[in-house]
Amino acid sequence: MTVTLEKERTALSYHDICAFLYREAQLLDDRAWDAWLECYSEDVEYWMPAWTDDDTLTTDPLREISLIYYANRRGLEDRVYRLKTERSSSSTPEPRTAHFIANVEVLETREGTIELRYNWQTLSHRYQQTAQFFGTTFLTLDTSEETPKILKKKIVLKDDYIHQVIDVYHI
Repeated sequence: MTVTLEKERTALSYHDICAFLYREAQLLDDRAWDAWLECYSEDVEYWMPAWTDDDTLTTDPLREISLIYYANRRGLEDRVYRLKTERSSSSTPEPRTAHFIANVEVLETREGTIELRYNWQTLSHRYQQTAQFFGTTFLTLDTSEETPKILKKKIVLKDDYIHQVIDVYHI
């Protein structure tokens, strides 16, 4: 499968899309925070809604509770700053993680963007205990420039009965 980009008359293949997603996950596992931030547009919306009950997610991050919400990249940059400077007691020491991505699906292509959906699982090890998290992500990828950037990321955490703080590196 190849998705044609109108602006540059180049193609972003399904393989390229998957490689981008795998790289973002690898950067989290490697704690390469600055390179991870480069995967995101300045205008990114990064959102993990909460479940209102067993079947319904919150729909408005500005009026309802969210597990994580950053309206733009500045929020992610602040989070990374706290991780890098050990100003996040809930993340010290940082856990060791391994991300797995599967079932990558191209939902829609428009001029300059691609809508994606994929499933993920993350194993996280800290304090001699391993936790796992899993869910589905809906992602809008900006393909108008030479390097793709994430414009919107909605993370649906399926195992939301968690026993610890959840952070960007868990998902």
